[in-house]
Order: sequence, then C-alpha cells, then structure tokens
Amino acid sequence: MDSAGSADRYLPDTIQRSAKILVVGAFGVGKTTLVGSVSEITPLRTEEVMTEASVGVDELHGGSRKRTTTVAMDFGRITINPELVLYLFGAPGQRRFWDLWTDLAVGAIGVLVLVDVRTLEESFDVLEQLEERELPFAVAVNRFPDSPDVDLDQVSAALDLLPETPVVECDARDRHSCAQALLALCEYVVTHDPRSREFAQ
Repeated sequence: MDSAGSADRYLPDTIQRSAKILVVGAFGVGKTTLVGSVSEITPLRTEEVMTEASVGVDELHGGSRKRTTTVAMDFGRITINPELVLYLFGAPGQRRFWDLWTDLAVGAIGVLVLVDVRTLEESFDVLEQLEERELPFAVAVNRFPDSPDVDLDQVSAALDLLPETPVVECDARDRHSCAQALLALCEYVVTHDPRSREFAQ
C-alpha cells in the first residue's frame, strides 16, 4: 500500500466531532455503491453471492442483474469538514436481515434512506421500520439510467412524508452527489432533533 493510501486511514488532529449515520433502503437501491463511493477509506463490505436457496425468500427485481447481497453491513467514513467526520453503516436490504437494523441503529444520529423510483412501493416497509425506531431521516432518490421522470415532490407525496422531511436526488456512484445527500441529512438532524445538540456544538 502506498503512503497516501495508508495516511487516509488516520483522522487529522483537527477533528472534534464524529457522528454515526445509518444508510438503509430496499434491496438493490444502491446502498453498498453509495457507501463505497463516498468513503475516504477502503469500505468494509459483507456481500455474499446469492444462491438458489434465496429463491422464494428474497424479493428480487424482475430485471435485476444483482447477484450479491449485503448480509451484515457496509462501513465507510467521510470527513465532512476539518472538524467533523461521519461514520456510515449500510444496513442489509433483504427483509430477512432487518433484525440487524436494531443493533446498527444504536448511536446513530440519523438515517439516509435510499430509494429507487422504479420500485418505490418497496420503500414503505423500510420507512415503517424507521418510524418504530424514531430516528430522523432524509430520503435520497438514486437515479438509474432507466428511472422514470418523477420529481421530488411526487416522491414525497407517494411516500406520504412529512413536509419537512428532506428529499434529495443523488447518484450513488458519484462521491460529491452522495456527500451532498449526507449533508442534507445532517442539516435536517441539527435543526429538527433536540437530541442532536451535542453533535451541532
């Protein structure tokens, strides 16, 4: 490993605050891609190849070419500014792994919900899981090449979100785009969740 890559593993001395962010969404919406794109360190991934044993258990998109699935979590890190670093925990999208969300959510200040407008109905159960945990969240619409032209207000209405819930666009493959989505979540958490006062200081 070169020296630059090695140096990326260490935080600068200026960092004063850190926060944990949970990244969730239905199967195949791009969570692993997002964490990998935005992370400044080599991301931890727990992907396994799907086998015939998952047929009838996992709900797969009709035209999906995805052949792996996250079975525990994805982990990455992004330094937002000289004083703040975010630790990202990507949760499994498969319904049979949702029990892991309870542990992954411990200590998180907020949740970034990744959605695919082609399969928007699969996000209702995801949002229901978040409501049970009472964590503030923002929705990021991951645009795929064949996504229909649906504006963000339509997405908000379709998901029956509260008016103040942030809904942003992102490209899970693009680091800057993903970082902007995370910033939108952080700004929302700071202004709407009294539990975030320590994070905002």
